[in-house]
Amino acid sequence: MKVVLFCGGLGMRLRDYSDKVPKPLVPLGYRPIIWHVMKYYAHYGHRDFILCLGYKGDQIKNYFLNYDECLSNDFTLSRGGRRIELLKKDIDDWRITFVDTGISSKVGERLKAVEPFLAGEPLFLANYADGLTDFPLPELIEDAKRTGAVGTFLTVRPNYSFHFVGRDKDGFVTGVEDIVGADAWINGGYFVFRREIFDYIRPGEELVEEPFRRLIAERKLRAHDYTGFWRCVDTFKDLQSLEQLHAQGNPPWEVWTRAASSKPSDGDAVSLVLRRKGRVVGFPGAT
Repeated sequence: MKVVLFCGGLGMRLRDYSDKVPKPLVPLGYRPIIWHVMKYYAHYGHRDFILCLGYKGDQIKNYFLNYDECLSNDFTLSRGGRRIELLKKDIDDWRITFVDTGISSKVGERLKAVEPFLAGEPLFLANYADGLTDFPLPELIEDAKRTGAVGTFLTVRPNYSFHFVGRDKDGFVTGVEDIVGADAWINGGYFVFRREIFDYIRPGEELVEEPFRRLIAERKLRAHDYTGFWRCVDTFKDLQSLEQLHAQGNPPWEVWTRAASSKPSDGDAVSLVLRRKGRVVGFPGAT
């Protein structure tokens, strides 16, 4: 199954890095964020990638054109350094299509731009390329196949400390509730789409706004809840948190090094999702 990765944004909230490299190339351990996301999909057998490029897309191209397998794999060096024998490889069986989808394009526009490369694909995967998880991906795919939804995506719990505030028409507060304790779910950025998704996208649209509202109105958008590990690399603080986990060894998202943990962990946050028994009934904001 093909995997579409949206990796053309400016990454303004990681400005210290994004002035020099695009957000997908921000390093996490030996490899950039996008490599960790792609390695996750490859672990589950999905190795045909379409990269929707934009801001500093040339750097993403050059990264893979000059990819060094020795950096994160064991190898044997002999003949005074003239011969290298890799004991295992990362991307040898990956197929990567690089598509320039515009510097300032919205996600819906980027997806529409790669439609020709998805010809003949009844189902495909998509990702914002900045979120990491140990979620068992086959569950999401099976959910999409079973329900027949045009769009199915992972929803996770937020763990940041913000509060919902209720108020009456006069502005007096009627209640305050921490978002962590509330029944709040956010978009985790892991999608399964049927090819019909392109019928719901109009020129210039953001994916999770107008197209998703159309799917909601027709009961064709599904949310798949997950309470396990999920993190989004949205800010420098998010990156530091992931770097600490990586430095400790055996980070949760590296499902390719061990069986995915079934022990629930907390998640970070992006946009809220309103759902009822798995069916999405509202999508207040974009990621």
